[in-house]
Amino acid sequence: MKKLLGALCATLALASAHAAVDVAGVKFDDQTRMADQSLQLNGAGLRTKFVFKVYAMGLYLPAKAKGAQAVLASDGPRRIDIVTLRDLTAEQFADALTEGLQKNLTAAEQQALKADSEAFRANLLALKEAKEGTRIQIDFTPGSGTRLIVNGTPRGDAVGDIAFANALLRVWIGEAPAQADLKRALIGE
Repeated sequence: MKKLLGALCATLALASAHAAVDVAGVKFDDQTRMADQSLQLNGAGLRTKFVFKVYAMGLYLPAKAKGAQAVLASDGPRRIDIVTLRDLTAEQFADALTEGLQKNLTAAEQQALKADSEAFRANLLALKEAKEGTRIQIDFTPGSGTRLIVNGTPRGDAVGDIAFANALLRVWIGEAPAQADLKRALIGE
């Protein structure tokens, strides 16, 4: 009986170590690996538009951070993990990112990041579509840049540096986020 109880406790401990957060049926693990480093789920939430569920999203950082400034100050690798909850065209997704950048960056910041923004937009547009259930990851690796990964496959070249990675992140956690409650979920508030 003691062996059975011990085995049960060990199984529960292992399960809780890899527990997942569920957002609209999409599971985000508490940890993931990227660039040979373990990343922690900082937060996860749901993006809606009107009454429609658009995507579930998780944000992974080397260590948990609370608040937008603390998240943006994290200069290590990071992952934005998005799973679509409806069919989207690549143009819809790219347009939403462009609009988010315009709302959260000054004209000077937009100009300084123009080449990176256009290159990343081209990577997105090359997808043509993102069917419901598509996993889109936006990974930033210091020294390499920001890379688009779709269903586990890298798409296009890595783009920019930490300034561009922060600009993209500001679409969701900036002063004019895509959705206020999603921002709060991602930054731990």
